[in-house]
Amino acid sequence: MKDHTDINKRIRRQCWMSLISAAVVAIDVCIGVTMNLTTLYDVNFDHMGIKTFCMFTVLSNILAGIAMILVIPYAVDGLRTHSYHLPRWIVDLVYVGVTAVALTFLVSLCILAPVKGFKLIFTGSRFFLHGVCPLLAIIAFCFFMTEKEIRLKDSLLPLIPVLLYAAVYYVMVVVIGEDRGGWNDFYGFATRIPVWVSALAIGPITFGIASGIRALHNLSFRRRVQEEGAFYDSLFMENDILKVIEDMGRAHGMGRDREVIVPAQVLSVMLDHSNSGHSLEECCEAYLKGCTEGNGDRGPDPYWT
Repeated sequence: MKDHTDINKRIRRQCWMSLISAAVVAIDVCIGVTMNLTTLYDVNFDHMGIKTFCMFTVLSNILAGIAMILVIPYAVDGLRTHSYHLPRWIVDLVYVGVTAVALTFLVSLCILAPVKGFKLIFTGSRFFLHGVCPLLAIIAFCFFMTEKEIRLKDSLLPLIPVLLYAAVYYVMVVVIGEDRGGWNDFYGFATRIPVWVSALAIGPITFGIASGIRALHNLSFRRRVQEEGAFYDSLFMENDILKVIEDMGRAHGMGRDREVIVPAQVLSVMLDHSNSGHSLEECCEAYLKGCTEGNGDRGPDPYWT
C-alpha cells in the first residue's frame, strides 16, 4: 500500500536529479572556460585568454552555467523542506541558456567541424564547450527539470541573447573590421557566406531549436504529470487525504530547533487528485497538526537525516 513515504521519495528523487545534473553542467562549464582563459595562445584559434569572451561559444556556456547554478539552491531547499519549486523566471533563464548552447553545438557540428575538422572542434576546452556542456544541459533541462511547462510565447525568449550577440558581431566584424580594432570573422558568417543570408537565417534557426527543446521538455513534463496523477489517484483510493498529510507532517517531525515549512505546492497537487472536497487550508492545517504531534521528544526522522 502506498503511503506518505512514497510521496517523500518522489520529491527527494526529483530534487537529487535536478541538483546533480545542474552541478555537473556548471562544473563542466567552469572547466571549459578556465581552459580557454589559461591558454594564451592557440595556433588554430585567435581568441584565447581574455579574448575568449568575444566568442558566442563561451558566452552561451556561461549563460547556461549561471542558470544551472541558480537551480542548485532550490534543489537543496527541496531536500530540506520536502517541497521542490523552481520560480518561472529561473525556468525561463535555463531554457534560454540551454537553447543558446544547443545553437553552439549545432554550429560547431554542422558549420565549424566540416571546415576546421571534427578533431580540432571537439578537443581540448572545445570538448566541453562545443560538445559535453551543450548535450548535458539539454538532457538536464528536458528530463530532470520538468516542473513547469514551457509556453509557446516563451520560445521567443532565446532569441534575445542570440540577436544581441549577432548585432555586436556584425558591428565588430563588418562595420568596424579587424583592421580598425574590431574582430576577425572567426565564425565565417560574413566571409564564407553573404551577410544577408546569416542575418535572415539566425532568427528562424534559433526559434526552431528553441521549439524543439520546448517540445522535448514539455513531453517529459506531461509524462511526469500523468505518472504523478496515476500515483495520487491510486494513493487516495485507499487512504483519506487528511490522514496521509498528517502522516507526512508526523514523519517529517520538526524537532525542537527545526523550522516548520509547509509544502503547500505538494499539498495542492495531492488535493487536485483526491476528489475529497477538502480545501488547501484544511490540508495545511493537517500537515501542521502532524508536525506538532510528531515533535515530542524524539529526534529527527532517520529517513531525512
